[in-house]
Order: sequence, then structure tokens, then C-alpha cells
Amino acid sequence: MRRSLISLILPSFNEEENIPLIYENLHNIMSLVNYDYELIFIDDGSEDQTLDSIQDLARKHPHVKYVSFTRNFGKEAALLAGLQKSQGDAVIIMDADLQHPCFLIPEMIDGYEEGYDQVIAKRNRNGESPLRKTLSTLFYKGINHLVDVTLKNGIGDFRLLSRPVVNDILKLSEGNRFSKGLFAWVGYDEKVINYENVARQTGSSKWSLSKLLNYAIDGLVSFNTKPLRICLYTGLFILFISLGYIAFIFLQIVRNGVDVPGYFSTISAILFLGGVQLLSLGVIGEYIGRMYNEVKRRPHYLVKESNIHESKDKISQ
Repeated sequence: MRRSLISLILPSFNEEENIPLIYENLHNIMSLVNYDYELIFIDDGSEDQTLDSIQDLARKHPHVKYVSFTRNFGKEAALLAGLQKSQGDAVIIMDADLQHPCFLIPEMIDGYEEGYDQVIAKRNRNGESPLRKTLSTLFYKGINHLVDVTLKNGIGDFRLLSRPVVNDILKLSEGNRFSKGLFAWVGYDEKVINYENVARQTGSSKWSLSKLLNYAIDGLVSFNTKPLRICLYTGLFILFISLGYIAFIFLQIVRNGVDVPGYFSTISAILFLGGVQLLSLGVIGEYIGRMYNEVKRRPHYLVKESNIHESKDKISQ
């Protein structure tokens, strides 16, 4: 009788120093649990020796698998590739930068054995800069009023997913992916494990402020059309204000005669309405751009090389 298999997916971009360390940590932890395991490294077009480090491990250890992209396609594509290549009865997603504590894995597996389909690690934000902590808090407070799923501050991609959850995630084929939202959208029973935030030990963060902003916009427009509705409400509000202003000016003309138009009121109206129009066009453009990308049906990623060969007996239940 075979033991159950756990697939560990590790998206990696310029992590050559961390690859041997994360392997050693995971090997030590997985030797303590009663599961077979496979490590699936997704090299997301790294510009250093990340792929060489992964291939060196793969030559020595048959349970190390890898997929290398032709270029950097982003973490969302890497997560999708890992889920598609995984064979496990359960899948654990974690970063290769050692900021996701490996010692939580046995507790995650315990939650899986208790019957939970998603066992999610939630970190606090100790050690983060005040600016980043404040922006993150504002983002989660704001987005949960707009999107159709609930996103929790401190919960990211570090989680265990059962095979049914993985199969349902893979049914969602949209090109513009926001995994946090997808994990919440599919539902299933969840268990949350809290842990202390871990600072990066080597290398540098790949998430600049501009990338975080783009990620926030992706999350905002991926799961709802409320921004479009806000544009409609804003337009109606401005329409009523404008009609009221026109009525007021008309009464002033009836009472006092025609005055020379004021520069301030004219320029204020032009700037305000122009700003609202540009903002509305920007929101509409985000949706149209996503429709354009979906219609093209391009693959989420391209593989340069891999040691994973598709199996006909891949687990599907």
C-alpha cells in the first residue's frame, strides 16, 4: 500500500543562495512525517544561477522536480505551473526565500488529516516598515468592500490544498490570475495557522512598491465590476450637481442679469470633470485590457526545460 504523496511547490526567481537551504530544511521536516513527497521548483526565468542550483539537486535527489520558464512570467504563472505538474494527494505552496517557515508543515498536514481542504498560514506584520504595514492594512480594508470574496490581511500563498481544491483551481482558466482571490473563491473548509513574520535572510525582495500597486489593482478588478458601478454613480452624482449649479446660475441671471463668467468656477469645473472622466476611462480601460488579453488565449507560460514528464495516471480525484 503506497503512502500518500505531498507535493511542495516552490516558485523561484533569483534565489540561487536559498535553493540549497530551502531543500535542506524541507528534507529534514518531511523526514519526520509519514508521507512521500516531491519538491517542484518553478524557475521563473531567473537571471542568476537558480536553475543550476535546482538541477544540481535534481541530479542527486529523484524527488526534486523542476520547470524552467523561457522568461519571467510572474509568480501567478509559476503557481499555476506548479499546480498543473503536481501529483500529490495534497499540495503545499511556499516561497523559496525561507520566509515561509518549514516547521509549520507538520501542523498543516495535521489540519489536512483532520479533514480541512485548505490549511492556511497567516503571518503578522512584525518587522515590516510602517509605510508598508499601513498600505497593506488600507488595501485589505478597502478591497473587502469592493470584491466578491473575503481577503484577510496576512494571508498569502503559503497554504496546503487538498487534491479536490487543486483540481477546482485548475478549472479556472482565466489569463489574469489573482491566486489569493481564487483560493477564497473556490471555498472548502479552512483552517488558519498563525505565525510570526520572518525576515528575508539572503537576497532581496522581488516586490517593489510599483509591483505591489499593480498586484493590488489586479486583485481589485479580477473579482468584481464594482469599480465600473462606482464610475456610474460618480457620473450621476456629478450630473445632479451640475444640474443644480446650472439652475442656480440661471436664477442669478434672472434676478441680477448676466455677469461676466468667473475664471475660478470655469477652470474648477473643467479640471474636476476632466479628472473624473480620465479616472473613469482608466477603470474602463483596465477591464477592456483584460478582455483583450483573455481573447488572445495565449498560454500562461512557456517552458524552456523540465525533468517532469506528464503521466497518464496523474491523480485526478
